[in-house]
Amino acid sequence: MPLTMSTALRTALPPAGACLRQRRAGLVRASPTEAAASGEKGGRRRRRRRRARKVQEVGLEPLYDDGFGAVTGKDYLDALRAMPLDGPPRWFCPVECGPPAVEGPPLLLFLPGVDGVGMELIMQHKSLGRVFEVRCLHIPVNDRTTYEGLLHVVEESVKYEHNLSPNRPIYITGDSFGGCLALSLAARNPEIDLVLILVNPATSFAKTPLQAMLPLLEMVPSNLPVITLPHLLRYFIGDPLKMAIVSIQTNTSPQDTLQRFSENLSSILPLLSEFGRVVQMDTLLWKLKLLKSGAEYANSHLHAVQAEVLLLASGNDNLPPSGEADRLFKTLKTCKVRYFRTSSDRLLMEESFNLLTVIKGSSMYRQGKQRDAVTDFLPPTLSEFRRTYGVDFKLLHHLLSPVMLSTLRNGKIVRGLAGVPDKGPVLLVGYHQLLAMEITSMAEEFLREKKAVLRTLAHPVFFVGNFEILRQEISFFDVVPMYGGVQVSPINTYRLFERDEFVLLYPGGIREALHRKDEDYQLFWPDQPEFVRMAAQFGVTVIPFGCVGEDDMLEIVLDYNDLKNIPFIRETIESFNQDCPGVRSTVKGEEGNQVLHLPAVLPKVPGRLYYLFGKSIEMKGMGGVQRDRESANQLYLDIKSEVENIMSYLKRKREQDPYRSITARTLYQATWGATAQIPTFEP
Repeated sequence: MPLTMSTALRTALPPAGACLRQRRAGLVRASPTEAAASGEKGGRRRRRRRRARKVQEVGLEPLYDDGFGAVTGKDYLDALRAMPLDGPPRWFCPVECGPPAVEGPPLLLFLPGVDGVGMELIMQHKSLGRVFEVRCLHIPVNDRTTYEGLLHVVEESVKYEHNLSPNRPIYITGDSFGGCLALSLAARNPEIDLVLILVNPATSFAKTPLQAMLPLLEMVPSNLPVITLPHLLRYFIGDPLKMAIVSIQTNTSPQDTLQRFSENLSSILPLLSEFGRVVQMDTLLWKLKLLKSGAEYANSHLHAVQAEVLLLASGNDNLPPSGEADRLFKTLKTCKVRYFRTSSDRLLMEESFNLLTVIKGSSMYRQGKQRDAVTDFLPPTLSEFRRTYGVDFKLLHHLLSPVMLSTLRNGKIVRGLAGVPDKGPVLLVGYHQLLAMEITSMAEEFLREKKAVLRTLAHPVFFVGNFEILRQEISFFDVVPMYGGVQVSPINTYRLFERDEFVLLYPGGIREALHRKDEDYQLFWPDQPEFVRMAAQFGVTVIPFGCVGEDDMLEIVLDYNDLKNIPFIRETIESFNQDCPGVRSTVKGEEGNQVLHLPAVLPKVPGRLYYLFGKSIEMKGMGGVQRDRESANQLYLDIKSEVENIMSYLKRKREQDPYRSITARTLYQATWGATAQIPTFEP
């Protein structure tokens, strides 16, 4: 089959700008001023609706199927084969994206690499299409539009969309050469609300071997097919070996893996050969000169970029200490970086890379001018859940082997979460274990059994930008916002209750999570009943809970009292906490001593974590608590006492668990299977 496409498909790809005008034909005649006014009114209406909507009405259920992982490298090459070779640059809307499932989704424009295909995002189309309006730029192979011309094409479309919806952010995802275009666009339009996602931007072109090869390539006959220089072909469409392995599942046997790899490679190579024969040397030379122009333009205008930037870096040329990503991070005004050290420079084509997950984890998804951690939150997808708990936290879950117990209305204690309501608003109030080791298992169980996201009221350090240098690798800092974490504050708590969410609150905060030696299971709650009145106002169901097991997992070697006596470490802790927003800075005593530090700990032979969710306290109809300070304080003390009683109960009952030891649990699973639920004590 020749590398051409049908007339019907050509019609589906009109020149850039035409697609945008056709999509909103009814609005084309509006002037920019009218469009802006209309967009602002619409934006205000959308924000009002979002604030009033319940969590069940957001359009996306927790653990929804985002379709990630269903596309392979061969699909990319098939799409490449169908794209037109001639004509001007053009936008297209990928069919796989479908209609967005959220109201008022932001626009996402994809700018391709030097190949110009525009399909490098194909493995992300389905997942991104649920929460974005996705459009991709295609630059035909034989197109000879200059860099300034391409920049004008993108700029025209962005300005048009901005005039239609001035309050809606526009995401520009640029891969390699597309990253240069994105930076140049942002530098020329600082007044437009842009969010740049740069995937290995080609701003370091001058340092690459390609720069040195340009004079040599100019001496090669212009009609020579690129297939005669196969090592250059990978700059267009990637490494065939890596594309062949993209769709192979990681849990398959070695024999199946080898067979699948062989089948994929045998289907990919003919397409690569065909593409290599069609693309001639003059095309390659033009693309490289285009890349050089883009890198020079972008680098000379970096100082003018005002947009938010998320920089995704992989491949040896981009990683520290001398990588390009480090230079851009230091140069750009508002920049976050995520490194992928084991990935190639074709990051978007790797099976384990989910762009939406990275956007969510870095708290970069928003629908308005400012990110709203409550209404802009997107629930975890099924693929994210499988990745997090089936791969990343699998060993931790095995070591902790959590036992979840809950209390029914009649007071009976049962295994599982049957005693927890199925719908919110629910407030879970309890003890924060050492290093917050209990949170991941709780989040997993609520998602698995209740299909509910725990909106954890977390310390500001997980969200402020001062410490972006700490989170440049994908880490727990990204997992917290991805699985519902929100900065602790009265207004956020109020709005979460308003939306009927499941809220997780630790009144003891980091004073409990980073407690000192011999302070296991001590509560450091403030004297004020901070949450009781608000819970009564919304008729929230309050569930006190306790968790024990930290003393079976870790032993504190150096606590804060020890660390502050070591000069260098003391100064580091003081400097870190001075720059970080405080929590309860006005509270006196140990409850207000919320100092961020990292105690030195040693692991023990793992025991087991035990959770018990107490009997529900229905706050609906407790108007007196809301008005009477004394009643509110008494209820607060009762909840605190219940948490202490629960922990005493668990510490006593765990002595009766025959599977408290990891050795006994391992033997049980060896007998009954790795997925068998391990028994515990009788409640």
